[in-house]
Amino acid sequence: MTAERNAPVCVLGTGLIGGSVLRAATAAGYRAWGFNRSSVGARAARADGFDVTEDLSSALNRAARTEALIVLAVPMPAVGQLLSAVRTHAPNCALTDVVSVKAPVAAAVREYGLGANYVGGHPMAGTAESGWAATDPELFRDAVWAVGVDAGTARQAWTTVVRLALDCGSVVVPVVADEHDRAVARISHLPHVLAEALARAGANGGELALGLAAGSFRDGTRVAATAPDLVRAICEPNSVALLEVLDETLRALGAARESLRANAHLGELVDSGHGAREEFDRNRRWEITDIRVGEDNWLERLREAGRRGGVLTRLP
Repeated sequence: MTAERNAPVCVLGTGLIGGSVLRAATAAGYRAWGFNRSSVGARAARADGFDVTEDLSSALNRAARTEALIVLAVPMPAVGQLLSAVRTHAPNCALTDVVSVKAPVAAAVREYGLGANYVGGHPMAGTAESGWAATDPELFRDAVWAVGVDAGTARQAWTTVVRLALDCGSVVVPVVADEHDRAVARISHLPHVLAEALARAGANGGELALGLAAGSFRDGTRVAATAPDLVRAICEPNSVALLEVLDETLRALGAARESLRANAHLGELVDSGHGAREEFDRNRRWEITDIRVGEDNWLERLREAGRRGGVLTRLP
């Protein structure tokens, strides 16, 4: 496995995120191709001029010949099948993913004996749309792309993955798998659950409620437009962390409900929520500039910098 400049990229799964990776990598000058199990999706990609096949072994054999970076871009339930094929056809390639959880993917990668060249990834970008038709080469522009710095991460594979993320227009946040999953349970997976509940509450109000609905309802339910099967595939693999934050949120809502019942007051929820939103608005990324790949404790230092809000805008 090599980490040459613009190593080829093989994307397995060309839906919204994988297809956008394929588009963005191609636009950045990479040799890139993809696999999609849906013939309809593959044909749509080819009609737009992209090299996408329904033949998984063919795509992976090509990756092995060219020492490509393989990108797993399918929902968690489909990861094992792809890893089995990677183990058969391209076990020595650098390997990353764009799945919304990291610890379960990393465990599956180890189970298939592919951990040596694996680096977890998760671009924090997306829309409520899905499929090739929704793909966009600019989807990752100025977005955050989480890249794993777990113990044992190989330097060359990590460099290859970070380079791709940066070339797709993202900034990179170094993160370890478990901490990533706990964080996204709060800022990605819980919002999906709350959006579904809010959408249902609005619909239960009938035509009048929906007719009166405006910006706050529309914005609060945006991700509820995501296909239900995709929401399940995003959220359910992170059930432990999601349950923890869901319980925390239910306690806060319960306290507000009891305060409202007792004295027609929402309690501290509104003030604390307003303050938390202001904290989000004040949050500023800072650039990691004092760490070099391969130096002593580089992974540990990147982990700590990521925890403190540091990002990479160039390859260190």
